Amino acid sequence: MRHRVSVRIAAAACLLALAACSTAPSTARTSPAAGSGSVPSSSHRTSPSATPTAPTGSASPAQATTAPVSNASPTTPAQIQFAVMSLRERIGQLFMVDCPSTGVSAATRAAIVRYHVGSVILDGNSELGVVRTGTITTQLQKLIKNGPQLFIATDQEGGEVQRLRGSGFVNIPSAVEQGQVKPSQLKIDTTVWGGQLHAAGVNVDLAPVLDTVPPNSGSNPPIGDLMREYGHNPGTVSAHGVAVVQGLQAAGVDATVKHFPGLGRVSENTDTTSGVRDTVTTSDDPYLKPFADAIKAHVPFVMMSTAIYTKLDPTRPAAFSSKIVTGLLRDKLGFNGVVISDDLGNAKQVSGYPIGSRAVRFIAAGGDIVLTVDASQAAAMATAVLKRAKADPAFLDKVNAAALRVLQAKQQAKLLPS
Repeated sequence: MRHRVSVRIAAAACLLALAACSTAPSTARTSPAAGSGSVPSSSHRTSPSATPTAPTGSASPAQATTAPVSNASPTTPAQIQFAVMSLRERIGQLFMVDCPSTGVSAATRAAIVRYHVGSVILDGNSELGVVRTGTITTQLQKLIKNGPQLFIATDQEGGEVQRLRGSGFVNIPSAVEQGQVKPSQLKIDTTVWGGQLHAAGVNVDLAPVLDTVPPNSGSNPPIGDLMREYGHNPGTVSAHGVAVVQGLQAAGVDATVKHFPGLGRVSENTDTTSGVRDTVTTSDDPYLKPFADAIKAHVPFVMMSTAIYTKLDPTRPAAFSSKIVTGLLRDKLGFNGVVISDDLGNAKQVSGYPIGSRAVRFIAAGGDIVLTVDASQAAAMATAVLKRAKADPAFLDKVNAAALRVLQAKQQAKLLPS
């Protein structure tokens, strides 16, 4: 017992400096989702070497993690929650697994209960409507006996990509159609759509898409062919994308901009094809403007693409690239919120990597939440992350920093115990 107390004090002491730095203005929110609410519990406790420090390069200069450690106790709900969590529990916060939109599967249940997974995505189309969907999200949250509640997400973009339909959900127009509406009106419309998600117990929308498809550019399977773009120039995409972010915030739902650094100029879909490359995007590319503007609007989540960007990092997918996740998104654009991956479960683009390695590579690059649309992969992924964290202090620091960022986002969303 004595050793465990000393461990918690050590973790809490280092944690305070990191937590204070991780609440930079770019993660502040104006939505009602700003406070504290309930997930994990486990047996493996962290050692004193598991003190949380942010990943190298994962913070702006104002967030430097070299400040001396104080003996202060954790004070915010996120800090307090972090300090009492085991390493396994913290790792669980770094995963989002699928749950069928029509009911809780055994694999989803096991991922949450056995591996402390802290987020789910309602995957697949549903016509159940708001009330019956709310029954499913309630069942999911009840799997949490103590600790943080779940982030429950879905893809509710509009058009062909609207997972939740039925009574209480309006049919949302495609992004191309939304782009024809004034941003001020789109914000109002999105507040209504977000309110329907909120009523159904969904607290994260994996939208808006901020990929810009150039005019007359030919086939673009992941975005343009599905009418998922707001327009054909970065200015239009930015104005409408920010309006959607603000509308969701007003409804108490966290927005997720995607797919950084952009899928508007690829000719294949990373979900169904491997070796997908973008050969034009640079670190000063004007097509990054929608993402930069969303960050200035305090978007809480950014989703990483799994395409390879040859002018940024020709050797690895963006989600596995510290040059892109940490160097470009965090350092250059100043994003201090939660970085979530595109699907690392069934996507053909990452099929050549071992399942556990996908999670390790994403977190090592500076990512926070690993998304897999195959909940059965939670065991392999969590085990791989735990093994690497025990063997590599630098990687453990990244795990701790990511877990704290997720908990801070949950504090803002009122998902931590009061």
